Amino acid sequence: MPSFDFVSKVDAQALDNAVNVVSKEIANRFDFKGSHLVIDLDKKNYTLKVETEDDMKMKQLIDVLVNRAHKQGISPEAFDLSKEGSMIGKAWKKEIQVRNGLKQEDAKKIIKQIKDAGLKVQASINDDLVRVTGKKIDDLQEVIQASKGWGLDIPLQVENMRS
Repeated sequence: MPSFDFVSKVDAQALDNAVNVVSKEIANRFDFKGSHLVIDLDKKNYTLKVETEDDMKMKQLIDVLVNRAHKQGISPEAFDLSKEGSMIGKAWKKEIQVRNGLKQEDAKKIIKQIKDAGLKVQASINDDLVRVTGKKIDDLQEVIQASKGWGLDIPLQVENMRS
């Protein structure tokens, strides 16, 4: 029976490359010359700890980071920017969580979208992925096309397409 998996993965090496490119670019920018700046990537927990002098520089830094990561193949939705930064001492600090893997509630949203589409496929949650199976590969391709318009604010990739 044909099947594929919906996953949400971020390549750790691509994320590390994006952080390194941003560090070099920001160090060379005129508006950041001589200012306090720290970008620390925790590869194990997929978190970024960012520290700047003020809120405006924080927003510029995050904008550059998201753009460079997008060029490295990381979806902008992978960055959880919902937490506000805070002023600690003389520096703005913010922790950015990078979404890696599907959470249970996100997987349920995907399954609900598949069922609402009314296609002849079955979906099941397996750990941090959603497996979609169907009798025809055309039905699976319709699900993939439909997934592009769902707007779930999570980066989705299709893996393990089997026929």
